Amino acid sequence: MPLFSKSHKNPAEIVKILKDNLAILEKQDKKTDKASEEVSKSLQAMKEILCGTNEKEPPTEAVAQLAQELYNGGLLVTLIADLQLIDFEGKKDVTQIFNNILRRQIGTRSPTVEYISAHPHILFMLLKGYEAPQIALRCGIMLRECIRHEPLAKILLFSNQFRDFFKYVELSTFDIASDAFATFKDLLTRHKLLVADFLEQNYDTIFEDYEKLLQSENYVTKRQSLKLLGELILDRHNFAIMTKYISKPENLKLMMNLLRDKSPNIQFEAFHVFKVFVASPHKTQPIVEILLKNQPKLIEFLSSFQKERADDEQFADEKNYLIKQIRDLKKTAP
Repeated sequence: MPLFSKSHKNPAEIVKILKDNLAILEKQDKKTDKASEEVSKSLQAMKEILCGTNEKEPPTEAVAQLAQELYNGGLLVTLIADLQLIDFEGKKDVTQIFNNILRRQIGTRSPTVEYISAHPHILFMLLKGYEAPQIALRCGIMLRECIRHEPLAKILLFSNQFRDFFKYVELSTFDIASDAFATFKDLLTRHKLLVADFLEQNYDTIFEDYEKLLQSENYVTKRQSLKLLGELILDRHNFAIMTKYISKPENLKLMMNLLRDKSPNIQFEAFHVFKVFVASPHKTQPIVEILLKNQPKLIEFLSSFQKERADDEQFADEKNYLIKQIRDLKKTAP
């Protein structure tokens, strides 16, 4: 039995039809309706080869052929570059095809991860997708699938483009900004040792940008950033980062200001960062001086801080512990 019947085109034929019709869409002339239909059909045929159907599993040989066609012809790049020209269902198909081929393994090898590592501009095209509202969320899904693979996460983290995240999480379109933050968070929390190394090497530039997020006018961005900061400095892999962060008086001052934010949720997230400064047994002298200078005010403030959380025993215990720590602070002899 041949692998492909007359009515079923082989991967090379499907890819050729797809590329030819994408080229027509790129020209944006009058033939685009027919080309758009052919693109949709080709994407569905590719998806069927990669994912199989309800009746049958994906044919291994055809999947391998299709993968080679995608790599050799640079079609992965073309699909992302032309994503805005493809219809709504087609965009969903491209995402599914991309993520499926990315997960493909041969033994311990991940050929698509190797391919993208050798063609890293694919990652940067996906990241730049956040600037195009029609494709931003689709690019986000594909980017997060890439981040699952440490070699690809490393390329993104150590690239100049990483700092673009600070711009994208502040975008005015809520859905896109939230999606960008989900990707940003994933990148900073998934591969612990890699991230610890990255943050240590780039501490000053990253935390300079991060401080702007903590003072954002956007409530959601500010809250998410505070929550992520708490998660990062409390992660044992980031001990060196935490030690550096809580040694800086300007960071303590910022958290003390955020404790008085008009939003109770912002206050609560700030409390979880503030407590790390107070609970540390190795406070730097500038930190001790700030706490001592504000000792009576802090004790009074914390005593009545978020009393509405009376049912939260852990929060009450932490508050009492901090009050005791601040009360027990003594001026060191000169």
